[in-house]
Amino acid sequence: MLLTRYLSDLTLAATNLWAQKTRTVLTALGIIFGVGAVIGMLAIGAGAREESLRFIETLGVRNLLIEARPATSNQELQQRRRSSPGLTERDVRVLQANVDELELISARRTLHPAQVFPKPAPDVPELYGVRPAYSAIHNWKFAEGAPFDPASDDASAAVCILGERAKVAILGYGSAMHKFVKVNDTWLQVVGVLKNQVSSGSGTAQSQDPNFVIYIPLNTFQYRFFDRGGSFKDELDGVDIRLKQGADSVVAAKVVSAILSSTHHKVADFVVTIPAELLAEQQRSQSIFTYVMVAIAAISLLVGGIGIMNIVLATVLERTREIGIRRSIGARRGDIVRQFLFESILISIGGGVVGIAFGYFLSWLIARAAEWNTIVTPSSIGIAFGVSVAVGVVFGIYPARKASRIDPIEALRYE
Repeated sequence: MLLTRYLSDLTLAATNLWAQKTRTVLTALGIIFGVGAVIGMLAIGAGAREESLRFIETLGVRNLLIEARPATSNQELQQRRRSSPGLTERDVRVLQANVDELELISARRTLHPAQVFPKPAPDVPELYGVRPAYSAIHNWKFAEGAPFDPASDDASAAVCILGERAKVAILGYGSAMHKFVKVNDTWLQVVGVLKNQVSSGSGTAQSQDPNFVIYIPLNTFQYRFFDRGGSFKDELDGVDIRLKQGADSVVAAKVVSAILSSTHHKVADFVVTIPAELLAEQQRSQSIFTYVMVAIAAISLLVGGIGIMNIVLATVLERTREIGIRRSIGARRGDIVRQFLFESILISIGGGVVGIAFGYFLSWLIARAAEWNTIVTPSSIGIAFGVSVAVGVVFGIYPARKASRIDPIEALRYE
């Protein structure tokens, strides 16, 4: 009996809304835009988190990255050299001997080539000289070939591995294996091509796009290339470390910093970056960003709820006589409450369903227009839809109760 009564009230509410289609659609627009905006903002946040996770995975959550800080002038360099030799191979040996948590280590040198052949481009890829361990430290994935081995490094072999963008810029879209590229005056044979890697948008030394780099063995770099523009640089540009499984990266970073501070006589000419800590900081920042964006988008839902309340209140006034007739033939206050409450809930549910479709479209549009990765998650859909229904209930209660309190006799006299 109760179910029949509820179905009857629901059918009556749907019929009344259908009779005023234009008004119903206009009322639902606030909910549609609100739900779509919430889903779109959450999709942006989810996409940003995914990109951060991929980037940190590339850097390695067990890694420590040591970057040399180049001097800005000859005077600053001379002042540093009175106390510190800068970042050198000796530092690498000292770290290997004194950091128990260290598993892999690779020194790194960088150079911006003057020219690259066979396909010169206005934007020339960076040249990195690294040890074979660099591949495992940064979890390289190969589209072609394999990493160079210790024998190639020991022999200063003229070989190279290309980042994805560097390969396309120099050799085009075909296979690059065993082809030769000329960097400055040295010909290098391609032994590997990397898959696409995530680059950082930060202003750190890691902001260099790893896909636009030519990697060669460090000994090859040292014996075949000369950095004419690096007079203010240290012997090494950086040192990349991977820690053993279970090691505390924050504690290990403090040990590394203490060792280098000692060998550099407390000269601040290096920076130690902890990717795991960077990940936590990025996640905190993105959470704040997501909360702010969702809060702004939720205002649309609030406006939509106010719109529902206004329209239902107007409907109550228009249908005062109808309410009086229903009350006079036996309808109770609860029946009147359900009738108008169901109308507001149906508007919010309908707006929520259409809003989900609009949210998908908005996420796709943002991804295409802004080239920003977006991910629509089931939780974002559930949150947005649940809030839209809650808005319908909350903002429908007041006009529904107001309708139920109308005096039947006065309602019958209402014109």
